[in-house]
Amino acid sequence: MTDNQRQWARAKDELNTALRSLGFPDELGDAIARQLGSPRAIQRMVSYLYNVKPQSDELVVDEMLAIQSEIETWRQKKAAEEANAAYNEILNYGLGTEEEE
Repeated sequence: MTDNQRQWARAKDELNTALRSLGFPDELGDAIARQLGSPRAIQRMVSYLYNVKPQSDELVVDEMLAIQSEIETWRQKKAAEEANAAYNEILNYGLGTEEEE
C-alpha cells in the first residue's frame, strides 16, 4: 500500500468514525469521501463534523457541497492566475516568432 493510499484510508476511516458518532451510516461517509476527492478535503469535513455536530444528513451534505464549491473556486482562481501569467509573458516578450535584430 502506498503512502497516498494510506492517507486516503486513514481519512476515510476518520470520516466514517465521526459520522458514526453522530448516528449516520458508513454509506454516507463512503459517498462523501468519493465526492470530496482528496484526504485534505475529507479532513475539512471531519473537522466540521466534530465542531458543529450536525443533526441531519441534509446539513452534512450541504457542508460537503460547500467544501466542493470552495475547492472548485480555488482551482478556477489558480487556472486564471496561470493564464494571466502566460498572457503577461506574451505581452512582455512576444510570441518568440520574430527574428532577433
